[in-house]
Formats: sequence, C-alpha cells, structure tokens
Amino acid sequence: MSPQLPERTTRRTTLMRPWHFVVAFGVVSLLADMVYEGARSIIGPYLATLGASATLVGIVAGAGEFIGYGLRVFTGYAVGRTRRYWTWTILGYAMTVLSVPLIGVTGVLAPALVMYGTERLGKAVRSPAKDTLLSYAAAKTGRGSAFGVHQALDQTGALLGPLLLAAILTWRDGDYRLAFGILAIPGVLLLCMLLWLRSRVPDPREYESSLEDTTAPDTAPIAHATGLPATFWQYVAVVAVLSAGVASFPLIAFHALNRHLAADATIPLLFAVAMAVDGLSGFLVGRLYDAYGPRVLVAVPVAAAIAAIAFTSSVALLWIGVAIWGVVNGVLDSTVKAVVSEIVPSTSRAAGFGWLALVRGLGLLVAGAALGLAYEHNPATAIGLIVAINVVALAGLVAILRRIERRGTQRSEG
Repeated sequence: MSPQLPERTTRRTTLMRPWHFVVAFGVVSLLADMVYEGARSIIGPYLATLGASATLVGIVAGAGEFIGYGLRVFTGYAVGRTRRYWTWTILGYAMTVLSVPLIGVTGVLAPALVMYGTERLGKAVRSPAKDTLLSYAAAKTGRGSAFGVHQALDQTGALLGPLLLAAILTWRDGDYRLAFGILAIPGVLLLCMLLWLRSRVPDPREYESSLEDTTAPDTAPIAHATGLPATFWQYVAVVAVLSAGVASFPLIAFHALNRHLAADATIPLLFAVAMAVDGLSGFLVGRLYDAYGPRVLVAVPVAAAIAAIAFTSSVALLWIGVAIWGVVNGVLDSTVKAVVSEIVPSTSRAAGFGWLALVRGLGLLVAGAALGLAYEHNPATAIGLIVAINVVALAGLVAILRRIERRGTQRSEG
C-alpha cells in the first residue's frame, strides 16, 4: 500500500490556469521581496552605524547568503521526503516576516546579526518547496518564461521595498528602526495572499502533463545525491565558481559610503535600480532561454566581470556597475533554475534545487569573505579578483552548456 501524501487532495478541485498560478505566486514573491530585499538594501549601512568594518560587512553578507542558499540542500531533501510543499513555503515566509522588523528594533550589533541570519534561514526553509511548486506550473507555460515572469514580479517588490525605505530615510534621516518596522505591512499581506493561494491550488503537481510526472512522486523513493545526473553536478560546480565572482550589495554599499559616492538615503535607490534591472533581465533572458536554449547563460560571467566597475571612484561607474550587477543576479535567480528543471527528473527536483542553492551559497560565502578582505587591502585588488574568477567561470560554463545542449539534441532526435 502506498503512503498517503499529506497535501494530496481527495476531492477534485478546479485548478487555476497555469499562468494565473505563476502570476499569483509572483505577487507573493513581490510582497516578500519588499520585505527582505528592502532590508538587504540598508543592512550594510545599518551595520556600519553599529560599528561594523568592511571585512565584517563582507563576511556577514557572505554568511547570510550561505545560510539562505547553503541550507537549502537539507530542506530540499526534507521537502522531497515529506511532500509538504505548502507547509515549508508558508513556514519560511513567516520566519522572514517576523525577523525583519526586529533587526531595526535591536540597535545592537550581535542581536541584529542574529535576526538577519534568521531572515536568511527563512529563505532556506521555503525556497526548494517554492521553486518546486513553480516548476510544476512551468511545465505547462515554458520553463524559462515561467521562472522569468516570476523573477520579474519578484524583483518588482525588490524595487518597491528599497524605494519605500529611501522615502522613509529621507523623511526621517537615520531612523533605521522605522525603516525596518514599516516592512511588517507587506509581510502580513504576503502571508494572507499565500494562504489564499494554498486554498485555490492545494496540489500544483496536477499541472504536470505527463503520467510519469503526475504519478511517480506518489510512490517513487527520493533520489539521493548519487541519483542526480553527472551533468547536474558539473553544472552546479560551475555555478559555484560563478557565484564566487559576484560581489554582495552590502559590500558595494559600504564602498559607496566609504568613498562618499552616495548618501545614506541614496543607497536604497541604488539598490532599487539594481532590482529593476534584475527583474527585467530575468524576464528577458527567460524568454531567450526558451528560444535559444541554455547557451544564453554564457553572458553571465562576462557581465559579472564588468560589474566590478562599481568599485571604482566614479559615481557614474558605480551606478552602471550596480545596474550590470542587477543583470547578473536576475539571471542567477531565475534562468539558472530553468536548467535544473530540464536536466533533473521531477522526483529529484526539490533536492536538485537544494544542491544548486548550496553551491551558490558556498560561492557567495567565499565571495563575501574574499572580496571583503581584498577590498580592505585595496578596491583595485577586489576588482582584479572578480575578473579573474569570472574568466574561470566562463570557461567552465561554455564546456558544460555544450554538453547539456548535446544531450538535449540527442534526446529530441531519439
């Protein structure tokens, strides 16, 4: 007798159209990004007001990204084993909604770091489940397009959150308590929206069109690390190197303030520009992915190397560099996942997303510490390190994408 799944409904329900689900889920992410990307836009300057150095800011940013990405491998397997996709998703969002306003309440460095880590942990808890839920609807809409549209809505929130905080800090200069506290409003709205969406689509697995995708998850054992294809491991290894060559925004913001290239109230605006570009690039590259395949990702390490101009002493190059940084992150947060959906079977998808996040987290942890230390030595050293890492990433990415495309061609011909 096969085990009964916790979230499989016993009565027939009329599902939302796949695109409606993608858009509604994107609205949830829009509200969530207002909360945590709004917080991320000012965490660097806020920590500086509490006495943090550039090295500490870099390490904190890298550690935060490692928590948010690296722990997903464990939650990915837990999600795959329990199949409670909605439970993990709602729990993770609730952790973020509760922790972000408390960052500004503390006013002391250590508790602020704990709350920031809790927010990142919430992202780790929800992301494999969230990405898996989205991937089921994406099977009907086009994987690149679905993840791209979701990313565009996601980053709309990442634009609105920093703009809101820029207005707050312009009105009340240096009032970080109010800035973090105001983010509780979109947080409550997102939880309400999420619960409504859960009631409308109890089991998004029904979107999968093939018999194998819709029935195999009920009884198939969870794939372990050795069950994931070799191509997947090669791909995520390259993503890890690429992530190590992407500077964190808190470090860029620290540089902007340290070199007097931007004021406190301008930093959220700078981040808003990056998020606007992030969302647009995720959408456009997703469409290009569906049209031309994974080869479009080759542009990512090139853009990441160019983004290093943000660490110069030019105000204009700071803004241009941050905009290009937004392009890089837009693709890394969307189209990179579409590749996993192509090369990993649905029964292992949550685990695959978890491992992808782990290697990204490791790369970002290395980037946070290494680039922070390099910046302490000299901003030019940080620039050189970013370029060098992305040259290595480009070579590896070209090689693995050729293998993936050859595999896709052979499968279609077979």
